[in-house]
Amino acid sequence: MEMILFVEKSRYKELEERLLKDDVVSRSNIIFRVSEPLREGGFYARIIGSEEQCDRARKLAGEIAQEILGEEKEKVLKAIKEEDEKMLSGFSGIFK
Repeated sequence: MEMILFVEKSRYKELEERLLKDDVVSRSNIIFRVSEPLREGGFYARIIGSEEQCDRARKLAGEIAQEILGEEKEKVLKAIKEEDEKMLSGFSGIFK
């Protein structure tokens, strides 16, 4: 399961601590990315894990962050994957 949360810059550290200190959620794959250029003033948290881990992350995020769904979620995932591909293509030159 994969989910995206958006958190305002001022609450980023609070969300990060809640997710990474939780015994269940911390075992999932959690990646934070700056939300710009898609959205100003915050960070996206991409969480890949079991249904239990994502449900727990949703509960921990509570009023701190909002879950991104639908078309916006697809745009965010596409942007993250494109960024990852660019980063990985840069590494390919190192191993030639």
